[in-house]
Amino acid sequence: MLVKWIRCTVVDRRGFERGQRKWAGLLGEPGFRGQGGGWSRTRPSVAHLVAFWESRAFYDSFMARSHDRLAAAQVGTFKDSRVRLFEYELDVKVGFQPVFADADVLRMAHCQVRADRVDHFMLMQEKVWNPAMAGSPGMLRGLMGRAPGEEFLILSMWESAAERGKYRPERVERLGLRAQTEADVRAVTGDVADLEPSWTV
Repeated sequence: MLVKWIRCTVVDRRGFERGQRKWAGLLGEPGFRGQGGGWSRTRPSVAHLVAFWESRAFYDSFMARSHDRLAAAQVGTFKDSRVRLFEYELDVKVGFQPVFADADVLRMAHCQVRADRVDHFMLMQEKVWNPAMAGSPGMLRGLMGRAPGEEFLILSMWESAAERGKYRPERVERLGLRAQTEADVRAVTGDVADLEPSWTV
């Protein structure tokens, strides 16, 4: 499965949201699995979207044929668009499905991993981070994706903001020490978005 993560700074919120509804046209696309997103909690003008495709071939075909027509409705409503593609590596929790209906919050952790520590990083994701996140109240599902250049995206969906808040900084710090995250990772950035149900396709 291919995961597409889009982050952009919105300059015309009403126009952007109106254009976002046009993406319902994705439903007829071969290989399309789902799309959702929302507004960043820390930067109110930043929108995050994640889309899922069965394979890179289906995605490339869509980009060549239908993308520009669907995207036309949002031209001029945003700037600083950043797009990243990741290949699915493993589930966080079990049986990941690109479903948004039961989720309120989307969390993204973008990790740049040291080349000689990739195997260790992936092992720790599986053995330390995944069980901890799976056991967190309100955590519904998630996945880890990988892009060339030792770049990873850990995506998780949560039931509500209150439940996401129970994943406390001191617990994260303790898990980080156990997983030797500092030794594995060159840089990590992330964000938390409140999902907008009307953006779900």
